[in-house]
Amino acid sequence: MSAAHWHVLGAGAMGCLFASKLQLAGCPTTILSRRAGAATSASVTIEADGSRTSVELQQSATTDPDPIALLLVTTKAQDVCTAVQSVNHRLDDASQVLLLSNGLGFGNELRAVQPKLNFYSGTTTEGAYRLGDQHIYHAGNGHTRIGHTEISTPPAWFGKWAEAVYPSIWDSEIDQALWLKLAINCAINPLTALHGCRNGELAEPPLAIHVRALCQEIMAVSAAAGFSAVTKDLPEQVAEVIRSTADNRSSMLQDITAGRDTEIEYITGHLLRVAKLHGIAVKHNADLYKSIVNLGK
Repeated sequence: MSAAHWHVLGAGAMGCLFASKLQLAGCPTTILSRRAGAATSASVTIEADGSRTSVELQQSATTDPDPIALLLVTTKAQDVCTAVQSVNHRLDDASQVLLLSNGLGFGNELRAVQPKLNFYSGTTTEGAYRLGDQHIYHAGNGHTRIGHTEISTPPAWFGKWAEAVYPSIWDSEIDQALWLKLAINCAINPLTALHGCRNGELAEPPLAIHVRALCQEIMAVSAAAGFSAVTKDLPEQVAEVIRSTADNRSSMLQDITAGRDTEIEYITGHLLRVAKLHGIAVKHNADLYKSIVNLGK
């Protein structure tokens, strides 16, 4: 039986990383380009620990007519809905979509405009960043979790995926994992973006005090939303991430520095919407949200 063919929307660092892993594991993989008339092949270069690997991938314009059976989406959260709709003419009832973008809320937006779409959700701790166009640095191996809100057992394609993207775990409670990642991101990313600092600086006063205040509010919202089990130790979990990524510049800080739109609406913005739904005051998070929005103006 031949390996499933993947198409990848989002040729940033994570898209290139996963596309390369799939291709190297024997899964035919195509990078989707928004440029009409794009070349039919693309070379992705991956650097890690002094080594360099080049992987040849197929390339297809989003406007092409060929059907897509398996679609991996690694775009920015704010681009997920538009990106998937750009290939809607290539999807059918049998198509399966894996959303591997940061934040929460875009799944609900996608479901509202494409209610019949069968999509899975994922979260990863893989580390990668761009060095250039389709040229990335693989900064560190991580764990990837994938699941479906209505399906407890993994689909047929997951076995080969787990070989390619190792280690990958099928998580029957993926919503819990996604919320925990959101909670940690809410406590770290916007604060580093606002102060222009690396993650490690959040462990020292005065920023450490702000982190604790954010965590207390996030835990209250988490409990109301049914996620108390995964966030009961949130201050310690956040502290560990800050320690282990001390030299990192968060993706939100990188976006602010580069003048790009941030994912704030799908990180702190999502938290604020859930807090409002449950009538919970989150002053520290709300003030931080406003500051990041104002930075982008």
